[in-house]
Amino acid sequence: MRSTSFWLTLICIMILLDIYVFQIVKLLAQHRGDKAKLIIHSTYWFISIGAIILLLLFPYLPLGQLFKLIKTILFTVIFSLFFAKIIAAIFFLVDDARRAMQWLVRKVFSMNAEINVQPSEGISRSVFMSWFGIAIGGGIFGSLVYGFGNKYNYQMRKLNLSYDNLPDAFKGLKILHFSDVHSGSLTNIDAVKHGIDKMLKEKPDVIFFTGDLVNNTADEMDELKEVFNKLNAPLGVFSIMGNHDYGDYVNWNDKDEKGHSKLKEKNLERLKQIHTDMGWRLLMNESVFLEKENDKIAILGIENWSFKARFHKYGNMKKTYEGTESIPFKILLSHDPSHWDVDIRENYKDIDLTLSGHTHGMQFGVELPGFKWSPVQYVYKQWAGLYKNDKQKLYVNRGFGFIGYPGRVGILPEITIIELT
Repeated sequence: MRSTSFWLTLICIMILLDIYVFQIVKLLAQHRGDKAKLIIHSTYWFISIGAIILLLLFPYLPLGQLFKLIKTILFTVIFSLFFAKIIAAIFFLVDDARRAMQWLVRKVFSMNAEINVQPSEGISRSVFMSWFGIAIGGGIFGSLVYGFGNKYNYQMRKLNLSYDNLPDAFKGLKILHFSDVHSGSLTNIDAVKHGIDKMLKEKPDVIFFTGDLVNNTADEMDELKEVFNKLNAPLGVFSIMGNHDYGDYVNWNDKDEKGHSKLKEKNLERLKQIHTDMGWRLLMNESVFLEKENDKIAILGIENWSFKARFHKYGNMKKTYEGTESIPFKILLSHDPSHWDVDIRENYKDIDLTLSGHTHGMQFGVELPGFKWSPVQYVYKQWAGLYKNDKQKLYVNRGFGFIGYPGRVGILPEITIIELT
């Protein structure tokens, strides 16, 4: 739950953005007839004000799967409009900066001229830049609405990873890796079941889940626990916590003066129990060994460890690593990929493979053979797919679910199959 001040701030931003973009709409409609202009202006404000009213009504919509779906669809449209206007406004701002610079130059030359000149006039907006901004914003809006239909379009990505130090008994080990379920966002249980069926058809030897089972609270799993408990593998299902699993983004109403909440603690304990009830082995700053034919590999599971200050750091790598020193091959489950970049690569060079999630690839980007791009890459150096540093490897799963924007554009939900050779 967000605070009232957050929603008020967001709505104020939306209103200011609408007023600014409306200036461009007026410019592009100025040569049309009065009736056409009235229709264009009215339509713009009807949609904009309607979006704000719907946003205000969000917290009061009834619960249940139908209304959850309706809320998701409404949020898709509102978010897409808002984001499209922001992108379009960037182009308008560039044009306004050009106008301001030209006006300033004229003003300076007018003041310094030895002969009388007419006072400098304002610089008109560029119709081309205005249309260009509208076109780009419209394209973004269309792609985001289209992406609404991709959120359950699970992609199976398969790769082989070779290691010289992999024990013989584990050669050919088939790992299934998924991350970031965000169960509070999932409205189509049948589509989720289809994703689970795709996993089971791969018949993995072991399954790893790298955090963010929920958005905020354990009760989000009430309808999905009996879906995800179908996951099984001969060597087990292992899981860790992500930043969303701790309930840090909920305004718990029983906080004391030190910020402690018994409700929050109870919620976390219930979520831990859900992992157990589903048959998942939740690793909380600890390690376990997998054994085959007298060979061992270590599975290390750390609580959320984030380099970014806005995410709480619960992970204790020293505790997690303890007891694994003599094991020849190690796999680390760590939710946030920045952990690998700023800690594992330098301080734990004998951890062979790290599995992460967290970024979702921002659920928006471009992936072509030999090329991938997403705005999230300006925040995270490792944000999707495989990364290497000497003999160490990191794989960042693009996420099974979604949060915020209820869709996927270019970066589709992922199930990863990794075979060790």
